[in-house]
Amino acid sequence: MELLLREGDYVADGRGGVVRLEGEEALLQRVLFRLTARRGGLPVLPELGSRLYLLGREPPEGRLSAARQYVAEALGEEDVTVESVELEQGAAGMLSLRVCLSQGDTAVTAEVTISM
Repeated sequence: MELLLREGDYVADGRGGVVRLEGEEALLQRVLFRLTARRGGLPVLPELGSRLYLLGREPPEGRLSAARQYVAEALGEEDVTVESVELEQGAAGMLSLRVCLSQGDTAVTAEVTISM
């Protein structure tokens, strides 16, 4: 069970608690957290997060390969299978990352925007 995060804050449930997620929503929450947190950004958990923020340093022809590597690192502790990783150049120096993954019978797609 995961707690719902929105823009870095927990979401109140209106009864003095916080919104809890289960199943597919909880999996997606964990995956998005691991993909968007900067690896090494939390001193107590240096292995948490990804290095996706470094994609702008890669030459365009090497970005997809690097993205696959960074996704695998970030999700290494999750019991998931990464089915595909897609990367597209967006407008104004942005990259759009789409990760399709599965955990047992549950399949989710995580989409992340990365600024270069």
